[in-house]
Amino acid sequence: MRTIYLDNAATTRVRDDVLAAMLPFFTEEYGNPSSIYQLGQNASDAVADARETIAHAIGAKPKQVFFTSGGSESDNWAIKGTAWAARDRGNHIITSAVEHHAVLHACQALEREGFEVTYLPVDADGLVSVHDFEAAIRPDTVLASIMFANNEIGTLQPIRKLAAIAHEHGVIFHTDAVQALGHEHIDVRELGVDLLSASAHKLYGPKGVGLLYIGANVKPRNLIDGGQQERGRRASTENVPSIVGFAKAVELACAEREAEHKRQTTLRDHAIRRIMDEIPYSKLNGHPTKRLANNVNISFEFIEGEGMLLQLSFRGICVSSGSACTSGSLDPSHVLLAIGLPHEIAHGSMRLTIGRDTTRDDIDYAVDTLAQTIANLRAMSPLWEDFQAGNATSIIEERFSGMAAQE
Repeated sequence: MRTIYLDNAATTRVRDDVLAAMLPFFTEEYGNPSSIYQLGQNASDAVADARETIAHAIGAKPKQVFFTSGGSESDNWAIKGTAWAARDRGNHIITSAVEHHAVLHACQALEREGFEVTYLPVDADGLVSVHDFEAAIRPDTVLASIMFANNEIGTLQPIRKLAAIAHEHGVIFHTDAVQALGHEHIDVRELGVDLLSASAHKLYGPKGVGLLYIGANVKPRNLIDGGQQERGRRASTENVPSIVGFAKAVELACAEREAEHKRQTTLRDHAIRRIMDEIPYSKLNGHPTKRLANNVNISFEFIEGEGMLLQLSFRGICVSSGSACTSGSLDPSHVLLAIGLPHEIAHGSMRLTIGRDTTRDDIDYAVDTLAQTIANLRAMSPLWEDFQAGNATSIIEERFSGMAAQE
């Protein structure tokens, strides 16, 4: 059966060049970077080279790049470590309602320790208001954390403006750039951020490795204590193969970024146009233009997302739903609720994320299959039956007029 992988926001396959760069450090150059003999020093040199490659890619100094086990650890270290270190100056944190759970749950954990957190709302496109952000800053605000690009709806936030406002008030600024690195231009100096999180497996690198950029004037407390790895800031023997793979993935992604961004934007817009034109009572989620080049998130009325995912999966198409079904919960995405979608619309949502291997033919096959799947599910839906009989109205037509495709 043909497989069309359109869930690249969840993870990506490891590129052949990345795997090739990693392999020697499993079997030949397997030394511990902390060892003083040559085998260990070879591994240490590889880590240093990887750090320099990634630092150059994001406009940082090598000593400002710290390797972690992934985006979740990086987010937790940035938020908890900074809050703990700054507690003598204040206990207030600002974030948004649409952050990744690694940020939201870290903030909630700090609330249990007595910190106060403001969760900023977003508009219908998922954007944080610059005015609301500044208005939320208090004399005791020590940290703000706003993601660069949303992992579900793809909306890009005005990070440079937000970071500048934070600094005007003496507030440390962190951004979760897990979805952005390799896809958007990132220069920590231009952005003005103090802390930045990223992960390898979103840009064709291995799972289980990430980074935290820590600016010169920021000193978050350690999250993991033990050895003196990562300049004494993050204990644990370095994951040398994955760090090497991370650097190779970043190097390749940055070299191809502009061309791939243009290609994926074209595919994204083609997918959106076809879906909106051919499937009635559908709604695009996220900002129409200020969004990741590979992200398509659309809600379909009168269906459930779980049924849509299963039928698409049976036909070899891999996408994500707007409901947290994989966690055993039928609650719709907190992001979709935050942008104002009612539960019944959020439940029928799909995220399609394009990758470097995706072709126009893949998109057309997926949209053709999706249109048939939606038609099949609606044919079995009592909600659709009531609507067809005139006993119900379309929420998308009533609440989001002008955005729904007309039948």
